[in-house]
Amino acid sequence: MSPQVQIYGPNFSSFVRSVRLVCEEKGISYTTGFTVNGKEVPFKSDEHFKLHPFGKLPVLVHDGATICETVAICRYLDQVFPGPELQPADPVMRAKHDQWCSLIAGDIDQAIVRHYLLEIAFPKGENGAIRVDKLQAAEPGVEKALIVLSHQLTDQQYIVGDSFTIADALLVPILDYLVKLPDSNRLVGGHKVLQDYLKRVAERQSYQQGVADAA
Repeated sequence: MSPQVQIYGPNFSSFVRSVRLVCEEKGISYTTGFTVNGKEVPFKSDEHFKLHPFGKLPVLVHDGATICETVAICRYLDQVFPGPELQPADPVMRAKHDQWCSLIAGDIDQAIVRHYLLEIAFPKGENGAIRVDKLQAAEPGVEKALIVLSHQLTDQQYIVGDSFTIADALLVPILDYLVKLPDSNRLVGGHKVLQDYLKRVAERQSYQQGVADAA
């Protein structure tokens, strides 16, 4: 049986993992990689820019349609496919949820992934060395993001209430990479609320297959 959707992008991408998480929660079968409809589409190629005008990842391919931008992809999957609802029904809570999706995919991703984790994963210093000064400059932003998240999770199980939502799917891959750093305790050790949150998420089957098993 053919997968229901194709996710254009590599499994190591935190945003690809977010889409994988949503698929796992909804029971949607999927493929990942740089093949679209059986054709290889190289990263940043002309074909890629037709899928995303700025050559970013991921892109969803489903039923002849292509959709880019992670939040839009996740909302589409939640609306089109059956399974547990991953967005609140109440208008106020839906707006709060959308607010957190924007914060996580924007400010929090920038602080933790773009400014910190990518310097470690893809260092740009001399001879491929990690630029320690860049990490030190980024650490206050990481700490600010962790404080904001800890505050939000103080009295609830997940980012928006006590149910797993798209907001959590966006956040979990980011924090998962952060806590797996050799010196993660220095950054996350003082945020027990976040540690407990990640333990809860790690018990979900969607995490095991969408994040932990992503190669």
